[in-house]
Amino acid sequence: MKRFIDWLPDRVDARTRVVAWIYLAAQILLVATGGAVRLTSSGLGCPTWPKCTADSLVNTPEMGIHGVIEFGNRLLGGVLAVVAIVAFLAVVKLYRTRRDLFLLTLIAGLGVPFQAILGGITVLTGLTWWVVGMHFVTSIVLVVLTAAFLVRVYAVPGPRMRAVPRWYAAAAWITAVFVAVTILVGIVTTGSGPHAGDAKTPRSGFDPGILQHVHAIPAYVTFGLTLLLVIGSFRYGGPAVRRFTQYLLAVEVAQIAVGLIQANTGLPGILVGIHMTLAALLAAAMTAVILSLTSPVSAIDADADSAAHVVAA
Repeated sequence: MKRFIDWLPDRVDARTRVVAWIYLAAQILLVATGGAVRLTSSGLGCPTWPKCTADSLVNTPEMGIHGVIEFGNRLLGGVLAVVAIVAFLAVVKLYRTRRDLFLLTLIAGLGVPFQAILGGITVLTGLTWWVVGMHFVTSIVLVVLTAAFLVRVYAVPGPRMRAVPRWYAAAAWITAVFVAVTILVGIVTTGSGPHAGDAKTPRSGFDPGILQHVHAIPAYVTFGLTLLLVIGSFRYGGPAVRRFTQYLLAVEVAQIAVGLIQANTGLPGILVGIHMTLAALLAAAMTAVILSLTSPVSAIDADADSAAHVVAA
């Protein structure tokens, strides 16, 4: 046991960074496979929970492809739980020096079993659309936490200060709010559409045509604000701000393109699944932008000293 404890990282190293990448990728993959469950009408492929059937923990041949897809998603949830434990162990010895990493892995780790229980509730309630929506919101929150963990793994520890003008930081936070609104309205829109997860599952009853237009409003506001952030980053932001705002813009362009195509082609399942996965990437990219608005106090002081020397010269 002592040998294992000694082996755990006592600083952020290559092992920690690899785990952080795997953690975020697994969370996004879980969103993608959850979409596959819903879009192939496999939501009740395992009709009960926590077992797949009353007599079997795993799917049986009689359950067909729907059982395979649903159980595969549950299995990935189990793998994610292992990754969450590994991520926590990777920073547990850094409790005093990198408390940010410790808390992020702790909260995200506690969120994994909560997500699994909520997934079980969606099955036991017959895939009620708003319960499914809550399950998706939980997944997005976990994507945000793991994205923050990944960004902070590469960050310099210590106190941080705002490294951009106040108006730019405010614009970034407003953009984040519209990203959240876009995702939430998208969940309600999907809840009214044809992809319920099972052929017998009732929909919300809202008009999907109207909701598609309502969903587009915050999406286009987000896009406009992101353009402002990208343009402003070349004058007011550092390399991280420029890089992450461009990533955010790229995801939004892909998201808008997929959204327009699916809306005009009868909502094919594959495109809806891509749209859901891009929503997770959108949340991750927005998180990275927000975290890039600050820099270590030491770096800001060094820049100020450098500027003072230039003026003096």
